[in-house]
Amino acid sequence: MAEDYRQMWTELGLDLPSHDALLGVLGQAYGDIYLAQKDRPEGMQYFDFVMSEVHGLRIKELRDAQGNDRKVIGSFCVFVPEELILAVDGISVGLCAGTEFGFDKAEEVLPRNTCALIKSAFGFKLGKVCPYVESSDMIVGENTCDGKKKSYEILKDLVNNLFVLDLPQMKSEAGKALLKAEYQRFAKALEELSGKKITMERLKKGIELVNLKRKAIHRLSDLRKNNPVPISGLDALLINQVFFYDDPVRFTASVHKICDELEDRVKQGQGFRAKETPRILVAGCPMAVPNWKTPWIIESSGAVIVGEESCVGERGTQWLTDESGDTVDKLMDNLVERYFQIDCAVFTPNPTRLEHIKELAKKYHAQGVLHYNLQFCQPYQIETGPVEKALEDEGIPVLRIDTDYSQEDAGQIKTRVEAFIERIGDGR
Repeated sequence: MAEDYRQMWTELGLDLPSHDALLGVLGQAYGDIYLAQKDRPEGMQYFDFVMSEVHGLRIKELRDAQGNDRKVIGSFCVFVPEELILAVDGISVGLCAGTEFGFDKAEEVLPRNTCALIKSAFGFKLGKVCPYVESSDMIVGENTCDGKKKSYEILKDLVNNLFVLDLPQMKSEAGKALLKAEYQRFAKALEELSGKKITMERLKKGIELVNLKRKAIHRLSDLRKNNPVPISGLDALLINQVFFYDDPVRFTASVHKICDELEDRVKQGQGFRAKETPRILVAGCPMAVPNWKTPWIIESSGAVIVGEESCVGERGTQWLTDESGDTVDKLMDNLVERYFQIDCAVFTPNPTRLEHIKELAKKYHAQGVLHYNLQFCQPYQIETGPVEKALEDEGIPVLRIDTDYSQEDAGQIKTRVEAFIERIGDGR
């Protein structure tokens, strides 16, 4: 860290020895995985800086904002509408849930066969090493999978202000009505917390800011259609991960800056790898910071990731919110329409997700799809079978990976990925 933030971390109640150990491990991993890449775009220096200060300068910014009467809202899921948070001049941040830390403490309150993402969220809290949790004025949970909805019954006693959104499980008019009612309830809670009223002007501005952020990611995604691909999948994933942490205006400008550079690379025929490099689409569970194991294995084995069908990827950013409307209620309807399209695996039935994977595979000229599942994530694990059959029937090879946040299976995964890359390479 360029500045000593230890006093700030102490005030937040972090366990400094454990936090130091965590930052040491993450710093080493980041250097080995990201900084070891060859000929990276210069624009990635900004995102490297963000990661180097992710527990430092960004946390200081949040605390400074709180000193100016702004509220920090932490969340775990793309169903939490940032537009509403911005409409009360709040700051939306993603919470720590991407590495195997504090699992021993988490397993004191959760079953061992709970998915790694949930255990990680609890491990960070119980281990006192996530400054985002400790900086949040409100933490928003959401009733997606059964694991999350039951775990929030425990989490509510561990954090100061937990708000749980109830989400529909079926794409029906009743489901849409439920989502609107829950967003209205969330909006009221934000107004009460902030002391600021959500007006049409404020909400419209929030929608515009988030749409601009999503459009920047769309531009980045479109550039990955090119052959050769101008940016590694690892770097593109990192940008998608930073989407949930950074100031929205600054983030949008930084993404457009790197896209300008990538467009020049495309014109010059310059790519992350050669044209003949096998192209892989990753689908399935989200990959929160610093969950980089499987993408690193894929790209260090000779392939390139060209897209992510994931909440940290196209499922999270695909749709824009309609900005038209001259009342809060109309804009709220627009929000509901936008978020109701998200094809999370908790929905049943969920045919649009399968169609989206097919569409992305064609859009990015992927030669194969790696379906990534966290162990014990039943919704995505169950959907893998139908997805695999449908894609293979259309001649799109699929590799299913079930894993967690540990490194114990890295060698086995690498062997399987290498065989898959050889398979799709032979099919060119």
